[in-house]
Amino acid sequence: MGNVSVVAKSKHNPRSKESIREENELIILAAAEKVFAMHGLKGSTTMQIADTAKLPKSNIHYYFHTKLNLYRCVLESILIDWMKAADTFNTFDEPREAIRYYVGAKMDLSRTRPFGSKVWANEIISGAPEMEEILSSKLKKWVDSCVSSINKWIELKKIINVGDAHTLLYMIWATTQHYADFDYQVMILNNGKKLTDQEFEEKKQQVIDLVLRSVGLNP
Repeated sequence: MGNVSVVAKSKHNPRSKESIREENELIILAAAEKVFAMHGLKGSTTMQIADTAKLPKSNIHYYFHTKLNLYRCVLESILIDWMKAADTFNTFDEPREAIRYYVGAKMDLSRTRPFGSKVWANEIISGAPEMEEILSSKLKKWVDSCVSSINKWIELKKIINVGDAHTLLYMIWATTQHYADFDYQVMILNNGKKLTDQEFEEKKQQVIDLVLRSVGLNP
């Protein structure tokens, strides 16, 4: 996508300004995700992001105005994807399906958006200077909803009592995001080779089974 001009299109297939804007924003966000993951907010420049996106630097400022705003957009983007993954807590009545699909989706996001996960991890490790408000509002509200679902399953004896439901969520986050945040370590421990798609699918299923067993459910 980065090598394809978003402007030079056939006259027979004209594109709206809105579609061009959306594509450019996605390209810039993907590039920013990678640059911020590698260099952090302070160590990154809009020129680095523009070079990675293969777009003029002026486009970065046109669409996102400032580096800080772009950084916040990257963080919110990965949070939204993680929150969508947990929709299964409301979609399924049975915890086996809800947990299975949630953990699977989180693993897939670690595979497809490792840089986004790393940007988030670095922000939290730094004390969340740019995300504290979102953490105390949007994230907490979402977590409270997940905790409510888990506690309901416990009350109905659909899963074993895990104590504080937050602990189950933390375990899921730590395990799934490990494959993104520590992908280099995973590679080293895999005889210096990145996980193939097949190997990753095997790991994903193992993690799903592990989490299900931890709450007393058969995979």
